[in-house]
Amino acid sequence: MVKIDLITGFLGSGKTTFIKKYAKYLMDSGENICIIENDYGAINVDVMLVNELGCDIEMVSGGADHDCHIRRFKTKLIAAAMQGHTRVIVEPSGIFDPDEFYDILCEDPLSNWYEIGNVFCVYDFNTKDLSKESEYVLVSEAATCSKLIVSKRINNEILNLDYINSLMKKYKCMRAFNQNDIRYTDDLNFDELINSGFKQYSHVKLQIINDNEYDSFYLLDKDIDIKKINEVKTILFNNNEYGHILRLKGFIKNNDKWIRINITKNEEEISPILNGENVLIIIGENLNTKKIELLFN
Repeated sequence: MVKIDLITGFLGSGKTTFIKKYAKYLMDSGENICIIENDYGAINVDVMLVNELGCDIEMVSGGADHDCHIRRFKTKLIAAAMQGHTRVIVEPSGIFDPDEFYDILCEDPLSNWYEIGNVFCVYDFNTKDLSKESEYVLVSEAATCSKLIVSKRINNEILNLDYINSLMKKYKCMRAFNQNDIRYTDDLNFDELINSGFKQYSHVKLQIINDNEYDSFYLLDKDIDIKKINEVKTILFNNNEYGHILRLKGFIKNNDKWIRINITKNEEEISPILNGENVLIIIGENLNTKKIELLFN
């Protein structure tokens, strides 16, 4: 059977960075892998970040509704199984309930072709003060992961587990993380992680992941430069008239060279990249898209 891994993590936690390291380890070990980028947005810029690996990459995006998106995801999984891959890595949106993943794999013919390998949740060391909706997303992702992969720590600090465990308790999840459940992205041993598996902890279910809470707004082929990004980022993250902005990501050109943009309220990554696409995506809750567009114009 084909092993299938799920890599979750809230918006901006560092899933794609982790997946690049994990996928390289698998390929170096002789695995024939496929990465499925499973995102609700119409454009998935993360595909461009993993293209350099040289493995098969599929993208599931958009869809007229949730059921349409699920059908597209199933089709990609069927195709990946028929192409002789030994392992498939699924990177969903940062706003994702893993129940969708487990439910799909229980259906024929996928239940005959796939077995769950590893489920990891990438967790930003600095996570705090999430909205109710975002808390729920994080709990649903953390409840079934084998390991919490902690990113963005500084000076080898040890993660204080009080916040994540308070959220697990808040949603009546019996899981309580201890230091044995934690691995740090700056000190990974994939030989030790490869057989991690997954967990099964229940929690309170909320039907909150819909277009009214989370949304993405795309600026395509706009003449946006670094100066403009620096002008608007503070406004967007500190003015609720535009909605609750969680992340800016995409690519812009600067002096005929591509730059990757990945900005949250507390940190930013602006770095050169070989190839890009002229797109900037604003992700958040209850976006006021008209005001956002006016800000960039």
